[in-house]
Amino acid sequence: MTIDEITYKINGCAMKVHGSMGNGFQEVIYQRCLAIELAKVGLGFEREKEQVVYYEGEEVGTRRADFVVENQVMVELKAVINLEDVHLAQAKNYVVAYNLPIGLLINFGGTHLQFKKVFNSKIA
Repeated sequence: MTIDEITYKINGCAMKVHGSMGNGFQEVIYQRCLAIELAKVGLGFEREKEQVVYYEGEEVGTRRADFVVENQVMVELKAVINLEDVHLAQAKNYVVAYNLPIGLLINFGGTHLQFKKVFNSKIA
């Protein structure tokens, strides 16, 4: 399956969740719902996948992406009124930390679902 096919399916799952649940829930509720939908469409994923973060070769902590789908796409969820630059920066950092080519930032908090696609600038 290509990355475009994977992201298309993820976006479709997110739209189904938002259409059914609407806005106003905590992020973890949307995460659980999205896991159900991803499984229904046959996408392999890991939830809350932990990754070590390094600074100049030394471990400085860990971060958890909400999902890594098909070992190719990082998915970070939010449940805020509007996405801000800090959310986009976080998603970009995660996609680099996980060494994945692409990530999706999905916000369930608004009246309309918001999607942002982020790319790993360190992968040619």
